[in-house]
Amino acid sequence: MDVSNKSFSKPPRLNGHSVESKKQELKDYFLQTWAEYESLFGLINDDKAYYLRPEPLRHPLIFYFGHTATFYINKLMLGKFIDQRLNSKLEAICAVGVDEMSWDDLNSDHYDWPSVDEVRAYRKQVSALIVQLIDTMALSLPIQQNSLAWVILMGCEHERIHIETSSVIMRMLPLTYLTANKRWPTCTEAGTAPQNQLVNVSGQSIVFGKPDSDDTFGWDNEYGHDEITLENFTTSKYLVSNQEYLAFVEAKGYQQPQFWTEEGQAWLAFTKANMPRFWCQKTDANGSKVYYQRNLLNEIPLPMNWPVEVNYLEAKAFCHWKSQAEGEESYRLPTESEWLCLRNQVTGDLVDWQHIPGNINLALYASSCPVDKFSQGHGLFDIVGNVWQWTESNIDGFQGFEVHPLYDDFSTPTFDGKHNLIKGGSWISTGNEAMKHSRYAFRRHFFQHAGFRYVKSHGQQLPNLASNHYETNVDICRQLHAHYGAARSAMPLSAKNYSQQIADHVLACVDKYHTATHKCLDLGCSVGRASFILAQYFNHLDGVDFSAGYIRHGVKLQQGKSIRYTLENEGDIVDFHEVKLSDVDLPTGENIHFSQGDASNLKSIFTGYDLVLAQHVLEQSYYPRLFLKSIHQRLNANGLLIVVSDYHFDEQQADKNTWLGGVKINGENVTGFEGLSAILSNHFTLLEQHQLTRTLKVNRRNFQLSFPHMTVWQLK
Repeated sequence: MDVSNKSFSKPPRLNGHSVESKKQELKDYFLQTWAEYESLFGLINDDKAYYLRPEPLRHPLIFYFGHTATFYINKLMLGKFIDQRLNSKLEAICAVGVDEMSWDDLNSDHYDWPSVDEVRAYRKQVSALIVQLIDTMALSLPIQQNSLAWVILMGCEHERIHIETSSVIMRMLPLTYLTANKRWPTCTEAGTAPQNQLVNVSGQSIVFGKPDSDDTFGWDNEYGHDEITLENFTTSKYLVSNQEYLAFVEAKGYQQPQFWTEEGQAWLAFTKANMPRFWCQKTDANGSKVYYQRNLLNEIPLPMNWPVEVNYLEAKAFCHWKSQAEGEESYRLPTESEWLCLRNQVTGDLVDWQHIPGNINLALYASSCPVDKFSQGHGLFDIVGNVWQWTESNIDGFQGFEVHPLYDDFSTPTFDGKHNLIKGGSWISTGNEAMKHSRYAFRRHFFQHAGFRYVKSHGQQLPNLASNHYETNVDICRQLHAHYGAARSAMPLSAKNYSQQIADHVLACVDKYHTATHKCLDLGCSVGRASFILAQYFNHLDGVDFSAGYIRHGVKLQQGKSIRYTLENEGDIVDFHEVKLSDVDLPTGENIHFSQGDASNLKSIFTGYDLVLAQHVLEQSYYPRLFLKSIHQRLNANGLLIVVSDYHFDEQQADKNTWLGGVKINGENVTGFEGLSAILSNHFTLLEQHQLTRTLKVNRRNFQLSFPHMTVWQLK
């Protein structure tokens, strides 16, 4: 296929000379993205396939079919660009995807999936709404991160990610559920693989981070700044081919634990894998075993000169095997900095390219292709495209990293040391995925359309950025300091840590009212100190917060790791802190499950509690009344609800007509406690009240002081 004459899609630039032209460009990109997604799902010929789970670690396809549409509504609601949901049930169940904490804990029985026709109708509603918003919105150029246009671009790029992830799941479906068409062609070139070789690469200074001046959409983890100086290194000329990897398989590499990391050995024990996920063996007419490869829409004899597709654990095991087989210096996966060094040899970027440089952006095939088809750079092939390339780098934020307020859980949950970066994009990577500065990471046992190339180490230290960057988000840092900071510096105006105050009252109530201690919900748990205290007294505790930025720190502490954060001392002067649970004499709380959740739209799995603690969720919710009206359904008989609030409602957070108090009704003053009582008294009996003292450190000489109100309620 001649790529020089093939047109391909490009994401819109943020700048322009005409607002109307930019709106049309944005609408075209949205509609094209939407159509591409529906074209992919149009390959399914039987609605039953939407509910199968060919990959038990991920949701069935019905989730992903609805997820990208609900994403728009959830983000538009959060940003207050719309004030009404289209389908609250569907927008809850299709809201949060899977990035499992282990490979055997996803229970699909917890989900009541919608019908395919319901999702199809819903998608039409959402599409019409987005087009209407684009046509009628006010727009100034360049597009800024706080604008409606940015949110729509975010939705487009999010859907493009799921074009790829959904295609991986479809690749695992039985072929009988899929019907091929010309829009999704498989490469027909296959043969013997070229002999892989090592190519010398000159070291250089690598600058990390998408420049703020860049004229395209970027995810939060792309921004910030870091630098590293690379020494000279050598890397494989080609991606590792099926043929090259086959030698590892036939050498019984999957049966030899010495080649596998501890995590890799556990994965092997769980999966019983003995070859790559998309390979299989069949018996030919002569009774011989023949390898085949499953592509998106067909199964073909193993194309030896195509790149192998494996997870990180398999790629790393191959490198260990190759090192031992050659008995020389060790082979390993490249780091992010080394891949960027290679990427610097490829001219331009997606928005600049006049001719596509490789098998990327859906410009060629709906499959990978020979590893020696696209020469890029100085003697290298497939620096970009064909399949993603696993790296030896965990993902973390660069210095200056800031989450986007409308999607604070895009990156932060992956900053846990368990997600490795994949670079370069695959044949189906489009939009932001195909850009130089894109940074995507997956759990090491996950499958994507991903393979690898290797580098040969010369004994030098692994050229990775230092992990465990300091948290710099002001709100998160203040919470960390309030929860875990040294007592005098964190709490000079109260005798006891605020979280400890809350926990002491909770435990006193448990004892006083003979409350069962099987299951507790700590809602609004923030960075988790109260959860860690209470978990010592309950069999199971769910720590839930709206902000994934808070949750990830609770998870990190639970893993026994330390957390670093900064806090203003004075002006531009900051203090640096590091904390871990042992500093405050708390165990790691193995019976705690931390997760992100919306108090006003909690999933049905959060139920059956003996005690619910709601910490400041009322004033932080966009609809506090909804939470109060439904929380009784999540408690066991005689269960306790403990509400902590300062009743400080803000129109930036919730419309005034949803406030519990601080307003006049029929000319009379209504306080937050009165509004709270009016709702809860239908199902609860008020047992007691307490005033707490809370301080948040702003800087060395300034603290925020408040006196939150704690009320204790028992289910009637």
